[in-house]
Amino acid sequence: MKLVVFGLSLSSSWGNGHATVWRALLSALSQRNHRIVFFEADVPYYAEHRDLPEPPFAKLYLYRSWESVSELALNELADADVAVVSSYCRDAIAASGLIMSSKARTRLFYDLDTPVTLSQFATNCPPAYLPPAGLGDFDLVLSFTGGPAVEHLMNRLGARRVSPLYGSVDSAKYFPVPPVARYCCDLGYLGTYARDRQDSLERLFVRTAERFPDRRFLLGGSLYPADFPWQKNISYISHIPPDEHREFYCSSKATLNVTRGAMAQMGYCPSGRLFEAAACGTLILSDDWEGMDQFFARGSEILIVKNDDDVAAALSLGDGERSRVANAAREHTLEHHTGHNRARDFERIVAELM
Repeated sequence: MKLVVFGLSLSSSWGNGHATVWRALLSALSQRNHRIVFFEADVPYYAEHRDLPEPPFAKLYLYRSWESVSELALNELADADVAVVSSYCRDAIAASGLIMSSKARTRLFYDLDTPVTLSQFATNCPPAYLPPAGLGDFDLVLSFTGGPAVEHLMNRLGARRVSPLYGSVDSAKYFPVPPVARYCCDLGYLGTYARDRQDSLERLFVRTAERFPDRRFLLGGSLYPADFPWQKNISYISHIPPDEHREFYCSSKATLNVTRGAMAQMGYCPSGRLFEAAACGTLILSDDWEGMDQFFARGSEILIVKNDDDVAAALSLGDGERSRVANAAREHTLEHHTGHNRARDFERIVAELM
């Protein structure tokens, strides 16, 4: 197939989780002999932190204005088997209109932020990437979130068909490596600042750091405000490029996963970070949400933490128990949650449509 995508970012992972999701999926599709074209708005904050300017698995078009690239995009769509517009694409509405008027055989919308989309729509503030008429013009909507979100996308936003397509990990890039001194810590957290997970981050990460002043805690991620409650034993790195994520995970005795409020409330929303950490063989501590057991077995593959007491208990585990849980998660991830797993899911979904 030839796949043409209009997305937020492929070239830069700074301040967004979309890039690593796309890289795992599109790299696997390319290895399965599909052709990939990706259109991305060239904005300053991604240009300053571009960690994959020339992806080997896709033809990437960076454009300054929609007017400058619309004709080129229409030409690429002329022989496209699948055209995709994703959430948070800067020119999603214009791109949606273009693919509807094109000769692309199959037209998809991929919502990588389904709970956010539904939450904003419910408050009469639909996101800028949502077409005014809803999602009914697309042949199919792919959702990064499963469970009840599937019905909500159909009942509230008019989607005709919805299929979950969860995150995944590129197992060729995420695997156990020796620890690196810069990233060595008792507990690591990797994630961009988000107001709707700040309370959980403070409860699970900051309070635990307060309890253990002699241990090192490491936070990696951008956009944290000046009034964040830093502790003396919390080290901070504003951006860790994907090529160093495995060193980050493998240098931590445990890594923390905190889910955004709307996503945790909706459930069935595994962050790609979960699969990346698991593939690196790192013990994962996570907040809980409905549907977790569809991806990891609580207690034996992932440890659920509700407060700093739970985190403290997890950090007190011996090396053997920590390795047992981490290795079980790694084996499960490599069997069920790699980019090639998702590529096969994508192929199956499109084949059913065609």
